[in-house]
Amino acid sequence: MNVNAVPASDASREEKQFLIMTQTPVGKLIAKLAVPTVISMLVSAIYNITDTFYVSHLGPSAAGAVGVVFSLMSLIQAFGMGMGTGAASMVSRCLGRRDVQTASRYVSSAFFAGALIGLCILTAGELNLRWLMRLLGSTDTILPYACDYGHYILIAAPIMCAAFVLNTTLRAEGKAVFSMIGLTTGAILNIAIAPIFIYVLDWGIGGAALAVLVCQCISLCILLSFFIRKKSVTTLSFKLISRDRRVYWDLIRLGSPTTLRQGFASLAMALLNVKSAPFGDAAVAAVSIVVKIYLAIRSIILGIGQALQPVAGYNHGAKLYDRVRGAFWVTTRAGTLICLCFAGALALWATPVIASFQTGSREVIDIGVDALYLFCMALPFLPFSTYVDQMLQMLGRSKSSAFLASCRQGIMFLPLIFILPHYFGLRGVEAPQPLADMLTFFAAAVILYRFFKQYQTGRKKITSKRRLRLMYLKLSRKLNHWTEPYH
Repeated sequence: MNVNAVPASDASREEKQFLIMTQTPVGKLIAKLAVPTVISMLVSAIYNITDTFYVSHLGPSAAGAVGVVFSLMSLIQAFGMGMGTGAASMVSRCLGRRDVQTASRYVSSAFFAGALIGLCILTAGELNLRWLMRLLGSTDTILPYACDYGHYILIAAPIMCAAFVLNTTLRAEGKAVFSMIGLTTGAILNIAIAPIFIYVLDWGIGGAALAVLVCQCISLCILLSFFIRKKSVTTLSFKLISRDRRVYWDLIRLGSPTTLRQGFASLAMALLNVKSAPFGDAAVAAVSIVVKIYLAIRSIILGIGQALQPVAGYNHGAKLYDRVRGAFWVTTRAGTLICLCFAGALALWATPVIASFQTGSREVIDIGVDALYLFCMALPFLPFSTYVDQMLQMLGRSKSSAFLASCRQGIMFLPLIFILPHYFGLRGVEAPQPLADMLTFFAAAVILYRFFKQYQTGRKKITSKRRLRLMYLKLSRKLNHWTEPYH
């Protein structure tokens, strides 16, 4: 008896999913997968914004604390999403080759590795909580709020990391609806119970963080249920946890662009807080609010890109290279159009949008409106570079993807955030991220041009050695043709 034999029902389910991912027209397939992923990301972003909205009523210092701890959440996401995306890259390509066993091994290994990483973050963070909050940009007045909020976020770290792995795996399988259910249920519950914890039970900012912890637990349980009830293509099991170091190297290597992207996002947010702090709590609060609005729009762009990733991975594994190209350009056009619409709307209604976050400070509104105008200018440049990064990561081009992921809030951003505030004051704090987005766009264009130039449609990549051999054969044929009359 073959122990690796796949039950008939499982085989038919896998075959059906393979046909959907490799034969459905790419525009229709991207739209189908993008709707649940965008809803997931949008609900998550709305919950981040409403969290800031609820806490902002406690004052500018409390609103600033949410911005400070948000960089810690980005750091936790960096490791959880990095491990999950590394697994997702392998899962989509393995399923494209119809190798379910290997895909399940990567998922199981990533899930338990992610939970362990989250546990390490929890331990290190709790032992150095006040120092960590200072490092992330807390002022003396923000620090007590940041410690209360950060305590519960650290407790949630192992849960968040494990949930991110399951979430990205379901998307990689093409099960975007299941991923959406797990993510949005927790986010919607958080929106509902956060004001109860903050105001009705009078737990203040700690109540907001406790609501995040409770809802993350619920999301993880829902995501786990899909694997337990065998609704997923892959299997989650202790027995499938790999002892092969190459498996974990693949997870780290392929997930490194996401880890770098999110890690630099955490660093960027911390630096924005640090550079805003000399201008007062109002500046910290205003920049935090604008960044949350910007991230809400970026979450929609990322959601569309997450629909591109399994399509690219499946079809690359199945050697359907034209579908990979087509999926990329369909996604890019849709994302750019959405960003143009958002940029125009926010530029027209900047003051009412910022004023809706009632912190009781006119200064927060004035600073926020100026920052929002700058961010609107950069929005149309965002989708292209994001999708180049996401596609290359899913196709296993980890070096190019890692470089591009490091550009936006690392290579391009860091010099600007250290130089511009010295010369332009508060405007120098607001400008680095929009400028970095524009510069990353041009870097992505160069990388994509070189990639597509080498991305042969069903042919091997032509190496230098192969190119010389082809030139020699071509020259030989010509010489034979010229000398043929003399033979």
